[in-house]
Amino acid sequence: MKTMRGMLLALVPATLAALWFYRLPAFLLIIVSVTTAVGAEALWQKVFKKPVKVKDLSAVVTGLLFGLTLSPSVPLLVAAAGAAFAIIIGKQIFGGFGKNLFNPALSGRLFVILAFPGAMRPWLEPVLLTTAATPLQTFRAEGINAPLTALFIGNVPGSIGETSAAALLLGFIWLAYKKYANWRIPAACLLTTVIIALAAGDDPVFHLISGSLLLGALFMATDPVTSPRTQTGRWLFGAAIGAGTMAMRYWSPLPEGTTFAILAFNAVVPLINLKTRPSDLRQ
Repeated sequence: MKTMRGMLLALVPATLAALWFYRLPAFLLIIVSVTTAVGAEALWQKVFKKPVKVKDLSAVVTGLLFGLTLSPSVPLLVAAAGAAFAIIIGKQIFGGFGKNLFNPALSGRLFVILAFPGAMRPWLEPVLLTTAATPLQTFRAEGINAPLTALFIGNVPGSIGETSAAALLLGFIWLAYKKYANWRIPAACLLTTVIIALAAGDDPVFHLISGSLLLGALFMATDPVTSPRTQTGRWLFGAAIGAGTMAMRYWSPLPEGTTFAILAFNAVVPLINLKTRPSDLRQ
């Protein structure tokens, strides 16, 4: 519970930024996502006659993280379906907290993307809530980078919790200081992103603070349940996520790929753990 409480505190800046920039839509999405996640977990545990453990706050964290990944235009029923999927399929079906292979919040987001095509659109301008293209959509279509100041503050269209680099970094600094998250995974991810962006002749800072890269690298990829246990494995895992994200940004039909990269390499974590643990423990 201590770690979950720490995660919630670390997400306060990003949550406040979401509420400031996206107002009522953000508030409703967060409320629906969190309450559905908690309710789905309690219902599953009661139905299968397991101890109800919603007080450990893990469902609250999953619901909040999932809600922060959503576009402000996502219908509330779709958000509820995604939050329930995150808990039941992304977590409980594996045996509950600590046993899931994939990040539950991102599993819910992927479900929304695949099961409800178009539900994440339109993207909305902060505060005004008018239709607008995200920075990565503009980059892909026109080769134009959004102003770095706007990206850092969060005054750009995107998912409600991903746009403010300042809020995400502030939360992660506290999370790393309290040792609730390992800094090596985001360090490897972001360094790989910089190297690839420079090799492609692009502004690395733009790629670092646009899209869902920071939210994913700082708060999703560092999930201790779905990330490697060894230090070497963490470096490899983070680098793979950075490379996978940039590959999708450059070559896939989608302008963003953080969700897909993290979930893809979640599946490889058991192998990474096996290959990077000390040789005397492999016997």
